[in-house]
Amino acid sequence: MTLPDLGARDVVAGVLDPEMPMLTLDDLGVIRSVSERDGHVVVTITPTYSGCPAIEEMRADIARALTDAGYSGVEVRTVLAPAWSTDWISETGRRKLAEAGVAPPGRATPHAPGPVPLTLDPPSAVVCCPQCGSPATEEFSRFGPTACTALRRCTACREPFEHMKEI
Repeated sequence: MTLPDLGARDVVAGVLDPEMPMLTLDDLGVIRSVSERDGHVVVTITPTYSGCPAIEEMRADIARALTDAGYSGVEVRTVLAPAWSTDWISETGRRKLAEAGVAPPGRATPHAPGPVPLTLDPPSAVVCCPQCGSPATEEFSRFGPTACTALRRCTACREPFEHMKEI
């Protein structure tokens, strides 16, 4: 048996997010743990929300990457607690979002453990334009092409852009 060239953690760290391919799953913060023993790898992930439509694709992409790298046994587990937060996005991930024209989220408001209260607060007051950096932006749709984004436009440069909402 030949051992894989890359460690399992390194392989998993390079898997792209299926909905936001400018980010790896590691950048996005959904990788919770990677353990390996005798060629068998267990990866634990937390989706961005419990109903994430891309979870099966994430699982398949992780399994495929590890199998392609030479790992003979792969198990991908999903855990929902603690719930994923945009605070888990790495600084590299935030930079990649901005470079791709998506305004990264601000820091999420901390809340006590337990059920998340429903709030009808207005959207973030200041979201800087990822094109020109102006804070003069406006939201024109609370919902973007993915569940975690909103659509905004800059009133300075007039460019539309996505904003990853704080969760």
